[in-house]
Amino acid sequence: MSASSYEKPDFWAQKAKKEGYPARSVYKLAEIDEKFRLLKKGARVLDIGAAPGSWSLWVLKRLAGSGFLAAVDLNPLGIQPPYGNFHFIQGDLYAPEVRADLLARGPYDLVLSDAAPATTGNRLVDQGASESIVEAVIAYGEEALAVGGALVVKIFQGGSERALIDMLKQRFTQARGFKPQACRAESFETYLVATGFRA
Repeated sequence: MSASSYEKPDFWAQKAKKEGYPARSVYKLAEIDEKFRLLKKGARVLDIGAAPGSWSLWVLKRLAGSGFLAAVDLNPLGIQPPYGNFHFIQGDLYAPEVRADLLARGPYDLVLSDAAPATTGNRLVDQGASESIVEAVIAYGEEALAVGGALVVKIFQGGSERALIDMLKQRFTQARGFKPQACRAESFETYLVATGFRA
């Protein structure tokens, strides 16, 4: 794999810049939503690991002033959306006060997370860190989702996906893995998509 493959702006990165999104990841969410029909007008949405803000901005544009979006990240967002139905917390998703704030604004119809750990270059370490984030997002979903709600979370592939999907199937009517076309070919990331939360 060429070291420069992530440095060169590809089709998706150029498209994101042209359309005013901070990152190419927005098209992964757009494809997921197109396939699974997750975001509905008036929905309440929670975006975990939101920086630099592409997913949040896309959701807000789709909501078009209806519904509500809460978002959290350790880093500041690279967007300043002109929407009143948006609440952002810069903080640690594991912090009790952050969790309490986000849960108080629910329940949510959709929990999203494109969060990824800071990579070390050691694939096993990075996969383990990614799995920990996924488990934290699922735990949020269990507390924050309304009945019938959905969850989307990124994971680094490494063998644990099957067990996590089986766990999601105990809580949702459907759960599966899905890799959008906008993912780089050399990337080992994929997404878990669960719908029909049972509560």
